[in-house]
Amino acid sequence: MHVPTVAELVANGQSPEVLFWVGCAGSFDQRAQKITKAFATILHKVGINYAILGKEEMCTGDPVRRAGNEFMFQMMAYQNIQTLNNYGIKKIVTACPHCFNIIKNEYAELGGKYEVIHHTTFLQQLINEGKIKLKEGGSFKGKKITYHDSCYLGRANDIYEAPRKVLEALDAELVEMKRCRSNGLCCGAGGAQMFKEEEKGTIRVNAERSNEAIETGSNIIAAACPFCNTMLTDGVKLAEKEESVKVLDIAELIAQSI
Repeated sequence: MHVPTVAELVANGQSPEVLFWVGCAGSFDQRAQKITKAFATILHKVGINYAILGKEEMCTGDPVRRAGNEFMFQMMAYQNIQTLNNYGIKKIVTACPHCFNIIKNEYAELGGKYEVIHHTTFLQQLINEGKIKLKEGGSFKGKKITYHDSCYLGRANDIYEAPRKVLEALDAELVEMKRCRSNGLCCGAGGAQMFKEEEKGTIRVNAERSNEAIETGSNIIAAACPFCNTMLTDGVKLAEKEESVKVLDIAELIAQSI
C-alpha cells in the first residue's frame, strides 16, 4: 500500500486536497498503526487526493504543553507550522483528538490557521455524500456497540453526533454508557497522564471506564482516539474480557464494512 507524502506530490507539481496528520501514536504505536492503516485504506478506496508529511511530521507538542513545558511546545509547533505553511496546506484530517484539538485551537495564535477535521466527522461527511458505501448486512449488523467519548473530541470541541452517526450507519445497536456525551468519563490518558505514574486511589480510571463499557453488554467498544483505545484495551484485559469484548476505532469498523 503506497501512501504518498506531500514532498512526493509537490515534486510532481501536485498538491494534496487533504493532509492526513498521522500523529505520534498513529506512527509509532503498534496498535494505533492499525487505525492509521484502516483510515488510509478508506481514503484510498474513496479516491481522496491525500498525502502525509512522513518524516517531516513532528509531534504537535500537545503532551509537553499539557505537562507544562511551554518552551518545548512552541519549538515543536513553530517547526510544524513552518512545514505546513511552506507546502500551502489548507485542510488537515487526523484520527487523534489531541492533534485535532491543538492544531485547530492552539496553532492559530502561532500563525498556523487551517481547516482541521477529526476523522469521525470526515467519515460521516463521506457517508452522507454517498462516497462510502457500506456492505448490506455487514459484519457488525445487530451487534451491540458502545461508544466512548474522547474528552478532547467531546467536551473540548463539542463533537458528539458525528461518531454516533457513523456507528448508526453500520446497522448495529448503539448502547450508551451511563456516563456519556458531556458527562462522559475520561479514559485516564488525557492531559499527558498517559506518560506518568498514576496517583494513589482505589481504582485506575481506565479500569472504571472499561467496566462501565463492559456493563452495557456490548461486544464492541468503539473509540475515536488512539490513547482512549490503549487505555480501554488495558481495562478490558484487566477485567479478563478480551475474548468477548473488542476495542476498535471507528475507522477500523468502517474499513471492515466497505
